[in-house]
Amino acid sequence: MTPGELLRKVQRLEIRTRKLVNQSLAGSYHSVFRGRGMEFAEVREYQAGDDVRSIDWNVSARMQQPFVKKFTEERELTVVVAVDTSASGRFGTARSTKQELATEVSALLAFSAIRNNDRVGLLLFSDRIEHFVPPRKGREHALRVLRDLMASSPQGAGTDIAGAVTYLRNVLKKRAVVFLVSDFQDRSYDTVLRTVARKHDVVGIRVSDPRESELPSTGLVAVADPETGERRILDAGSSRVRSEYASWAERRELEIRETVRKSGIEMLELDTGEDYEKHLVRFFRTRARRAEAGGF
Repeated sequence: MTPGELLRKVQRLEIRTRKLVNQSLAGSYHSVFRGRGMEFAEVREYQAGDDVRSIDWNVSARMQQPFVKKFTEERELTVVVAVDTSASGRFGTARSTKQELATEVSALLAFSAIRNNDRVGLLLFSDRIEHFVPPRKGREHALRVLRDLMASSPQGAGTDIAGAVTYLRNVLKKRAVVFLVSDFQDRSYDTVLRTVARKHDVVGIRVSDPRESELPSTGLVAVADPETGERRILDAGSSRVRSEYASWAERRELEIRETVRKSGIEMLELDTGEDYEKHLVRFFRTRARRAEAGGF
């Protein structure tokens, strides 16, 4: 892709995602992902009625009289969109590939964060850390995130979710909202993901394609695992083969759901054959209602 082609694609995607943000997501995003932390502001002399748990004992000892810490609500968020760029994302038989869907959803989340005056960062990963953009504010930074995402040329083919969230645990010093965008075709990441989710608000966004769960009745088809390179010829015209494939896909689906369940994060599932906007809006609104009811 030439620089000019990349620029035009970025501009088109910015226009589309900005429209969706303004029309659909702005209120829902703000309701769910408003600042929840408390940030230290200053110390002042203790007054009758102050909570003794807020006393700053170090300052009080130096000043020979009690002082308390004052905190203000931290309104701004740090948002990181962690995107799986492994080879399995190149698959797609409906409106788009899984990677194209992941890119558009990630752009939407980035511009939602910027519109809310939050900091946004980007992590691209496969079976290694491909690229990291530290969180910052502003439209120009959001466009940089979008350009880096669309111009990505990953070196790895596989998927290492545990490695990605471990990297984020090490670089993010303050609580953040982490959108983990992947097809989750990986194993043994639940323990480390659960650990990271204790500090950060981790939201999983799983992208999939309809043909990953069933074969069309088309005769002989060549199938390949893009992450391992393994290839096979299947007789998709055989009802027995289609049934075996569907059973295998169901077992894989159950394994993914069980691993995600054990990790303790919330998951939004998006399909390349469907309109993702309504699912994203519904997900945010459900979380917002639960937050208002004290569900988090």
